[in-house]
Amino acid sequence: MHTVVRSAGSLGLAALLLTAAAGCQGDGSSAAEPAPTSPVADTSASATGPAAQKLDWHACGAPAAAQGGTGTAPAADWQCATLKAPLDHTKPDGRTIDLALIRSKAKDEQHRIGSLLFNFGGPGASGVATLPALAPAYASLNTRYDLVSFDPRGVGASAGVTCLDDKATDASAAVDGTPETPAAVKALDDSNAQFVAACEHNSAAVLPYVDTESAARDMDLMRQVLGDPKLSYFGISYGTQLGGVYAHLFPQEVGRMVLDSVVDPTKDPQQSALGQAQGFQLALGDFMKACAAQLGASCPTGAGGDEGTAKVVALVQKLEQSPLPTEDGRQLTESLGVTGIAAALYSQESWPALAAGLTEAMDQGTGTTLLQLADGLNGRDAQGRYSNLSPANRAISCVDARQRYSDQDVQQQLPSFQAASPVFGAFTAWGLTGCTGWPVPGKGDHPEVAAPGAAPVLVVGTTGDPATPVEGARAMAQQLGAGVGVTVTLQGEGHGGYNTGNPCLKQTVDAYLLDGTVPPDGTTCS
Repeated sequence: MHTVVRSAGSLGLAALLLTAAAGCQGDGSSAAEPAPTSPVADTSASATGPAAQKLDWHACGAPAAAQGGTGTAPAADWQCATLKAPLDHTKPDGRTIDLALIRSKAKDEQHRIGSLLFNFGGPGASGVATLPALAPAYASLNTRYDLVSFDPRGVGASAGVTCLDDKATDASAAVDGTPETPAAVKALDDSNAQFVAACEHNSAAVLPYVDTESAARDMDLMRQVLGDPKLSYFGISYGTQLGGVYAHLFPQEVGRMVLDSVVDPTKDPQQSALGQAQGFQLALGDFMKACAAQLGASCPTGAGGDEGTAKVVALVQKLEQSPLPTEDGRQLTESLGVTGIAAALYSQESWPALAAGLTEAMDQGTGTTLLQLADGLNGRDAQGRYSNLSPANRAISCVDARQRYSDQDVQQQLPSFQAASPVFGAFTAWGLTGCTGWPVPGKGDHPEVAAPGAAPVLVVGTTGDPATPVEGARAMAQQLGAGVGVTVTLQGEGHGGYNTGNPCLKQTVDAYLLDGTVPPDGTTCS
């Protein structure tokens, strides 16, 4: 999921994938002129160039807490390595950073195609921790591809951005994210300022260089060091933005690329946040409809629709005044409650937990389940340790986007956000001020993804996706350019189409990645 956030508890933090079911069927685009990019020196002969590096693959240890690790090392068929990259790609002989990589080699070496590089979104998700956990979903691709992922710069073990300590992050996550009084606005502003100051104090040297363009250049370095003539890539959520920027910078190096759950490259942060509020409200409505059908009178949101929305709004308002107790001693605040609800909407598989959590909060007066859901989205483990998901998300988002929104800007836009979502609107609106006071200026109004001359790119959208509404896939395909962006739509729920296991979509994507079969533009799976 891709939105600037104010605190660990704000919407738009991170996201991966999951959800839905079966079927299949089977239009056009126009290219924008590519924008000029920053001049980058030739790195081929430098100490970080591909000719100077050979990856030392070795057995992986357990991912660290900063990567979201659980303390367990991946299975023996996983290997890890470290790649050196310039901190500043315009200075290839200057300071370097280490980028953490992981791979599982192709099972059918005789028919191996090459490497398939994954990015799971966020921004801020650790590929080193995530790929082994999700690998069963990609087993068919692992027959002929080495599955490879990495911690992007600023994330996890790759010069990870650090800000607040765990105790301070707990306090930040609980701050009122929808202030309605001058005192509450000041408290949120103070919390934001504390977060920003901690990031600058702990990570000032890397903050200017964790932008998406630099990460895309890292990926091309990976491609070369891995020995692949073209980049085969699978990007999810924010990973679609990263893939689009790569295609813009290196159109001739694009091999087979899948962009799933697509960040709309034409929207600024305010437009994206508004679309996200609408998307989460839509997903909440779909959940409530299913809940009513399956649980009847036991469904905590009743018959759904306006009635269900009113019940959830009443709960959220109650949490603002009287946070609920939980089993671990913390309280479920309004911010954490809304985050927990949003977390469950990423995947239809989490809907039973959402129903249980809402019932628990509404009927029993406890917030344990919703807090656990919020912790998962915020990158907090059972020991109270946070991954660097939130700091990395903020750092990458703020260096990418030029816009800086004030409290007054948000207050002017609140009516449109609240109309879009009575539950999530105010929360996403106030999240826009996350880059206020950021010590590094943002680089652009929106990502440049035009890629004339690139090979066809599969662009996958899901109709019930709360975090990256399906319209983003159409916009991405159009911006990539005629003959490049190929849209595939899944009629279903959740964030991340391929990982729902939908047979039609899986067959379509696998045929493209394994055999090079490009589906008709506009293909629909249900």
